[in-house]
Amino acid sequence: MDRFSWSDGILSAEEQLITQQNGVRIYDGTQKTAFDYGKLVLTSHRVVWKDHKDQKCILTLPLSYVVQIEEEGSTLTKSAKSVLHLSPADPRRPSGPSMSSSFSFIRFSFTEGGQKEFHRTISEAVQRKRWEVRPAQTQAVGSNQKQLRTGISGIEKSIQQKHMDTDRNISQAFEDLSKLMDKAKEMVAISRNISTKLREKQGDITEDETSGGVMTLSDVYCRLNRARGLELLSPDDLVNACRTMDLLQLPVRLHVFESGVMVLQLRSHSNEATVADTERTVEKSGSLTAEELAKIIGSSVVLSKERLLTAEKLGKLCRDESTEGLRFFPNLLLTKAL
Repeated sequence: MDRFSWSDGILSAEEQLITQQNGVRIYDGTQKTAFDYGKLVLTSHRVVWKDHKDQKCILTLPLSYVVQIEEEGSTLTKSAKSVLHLSPADPRRPSGPSMSSSFSFIRFSFTEGGQKEFHRTISEAVQRKRWEVRPAQTQAVGSNQKQLRTGISGIEKSIQQKHMDTDRNISQAFEDLSKLMDKAKEMVAISRNISTKLREKQGDITEDETSGGVMTLSDVYCRLNRARGLELLSPDDLVNACRTMDLLQLPVRLHVFESGVMVLQLRSHSNEATVADTERTVEKSGSLTAEELAKIIGSSVVLSKERLLTAEKLGKLCRDESTEGLRFFPNLLLTKAL
């Protein structure tokens, strides 16, 4: 973080805006920083980070520091990241959030997607090195050849230049809006496709039935990509698509357990009925572990454990945690008279 400096965010005359992305957090090497959620702006000369809440908190990193760029792929629990390896800090640099750092690299985490586009554009910007190009200077060879931007002619040229800049900005804005709409349509299509696959219970999904109308997101990811063939879906796109299911009133929706496990479940799924069924199964067996319950109900160990933990939270079961593992028993304090 010692390469960053504070900034007002205003672009210089030689600088050009390339791309920007919301929902980006900054890591100093492997350590998470206080700069958790903001807009990342890439120009031809630098990277600018603007805090989402505090409009005065703006950081800038010159691209001249960047010596190597790497990618870290996303998973179901982690966002995709761009890793920037940096040269040593200039002792004459402006003040910033940190005067020293034990790391020679930073990481940008893209919580709302866009990492691939950023990686491509920053790689091109670093390769072009626009910051090394100095603006051309007009040399006057005598008073008759000196160019003056004065009077009505100068005003007209200035107005014309402003109109050209405005048209270019508007065109870029509509291009970005078009990309956003295409992405939204893709998310809706993906979410409807997932919903249809799970509801029909045919074709690719029939060989492994869902557990009471519930399926982990990792299972959905594997089966959906298996059905898509070469047109694979990224974990980020899958999660974003599943989050739109509730808004679209689809028969399948995303549910996140307290442990962080993500599942898709039918809208008609009843947690109360699942807890009651889990309680009866445990009472019938006397006690069960997550592995034993998974074998009985034909579910994954992850879902079986979540069912047991949910029943325990509602007071239907109690646990015994020992060196042999976690075992659940009926809660006799509620069912038997003292």
